[in-house]
Amino acid sequence: MCLYQPSSGAQLYSGLVIQATDPYLCSFCLHSILCPLVMEEVDFELGAGEELFPTDDKGMAIPSNTDILHTWEAMEELMDAGLVKAIGISNFNHDQIERILNKPGLKYKPANNQIECHPYLTQEKLIKYCQSKGIAVTAYSPLGSPDRPWATPEDPSLLDDPKIKEIATKHNKTPAQVLIRFHIQRNVIVIPKSVTPQRIVENFKVFDFELTKEEMATILSFNRNWRACALTM
Repeated sequence: MCLYQPSSGAQLYSGLVIQATDPYLCSFCLHSILCPLVMEEVDFELGAGEELFPTDDKGMAIPSNTDILHTWEAMEELMDAGLVKAIGISNFNHDQIERILNKPGLKYKPANNQIECHPYLTQEKLIKYCQSKGIAVTAYSPLGSPDRPWATPEDPSLLDDPKIKEIATKHNKTPAQVLIRFHIQRNVIVIPKSVTPQRIVENFKVFDFELTKEEMATILSFNRNWRACALTM
């Protein structure tokens, strides 16, 4: 299960989405999923609100009045019951993670923090912090979500970045493969989205080359704190 902070376009790909941050609904939602699937447990449980992105009349996310620590306790109970193998978080910043890690009586720390991450949003401090605490990091939108429906002509395009293309040409790879490899060399789990069979196959062909230290430094220098999936809180 993952405590999920709203983002306008973040998508969850691993495990199961449990749309409940209310601690009393966590177990109910999980059992509702396990029974039809005839499963005894899930590898990783991901959670969100009753509405994935509830917003007010100005389009801003409506914050829950549920204390995340109470929800975390409910998730820990599911771990104790053997219903999930891991619990994690998504879109959590340093301070929010600290709240969980400093919770009195903490049984399980987050296994993973799923965040938007790519060369235009390198998240260096957050990644280093998570890894220092033994929390794995998963990068969603690693290619900059080029097919997002809310994109505007003015938005930057990672796949069309001349320097990314230059590095890709040098390694006889596609820009997407370079971007995926960039995350792998940072020890970051990467989950690119594709519905094209050829591109899905290409996305796996990233273990036969390595970016140099200079190339990694160059790509890291592209950071502009730009989000493809803007946080709505």
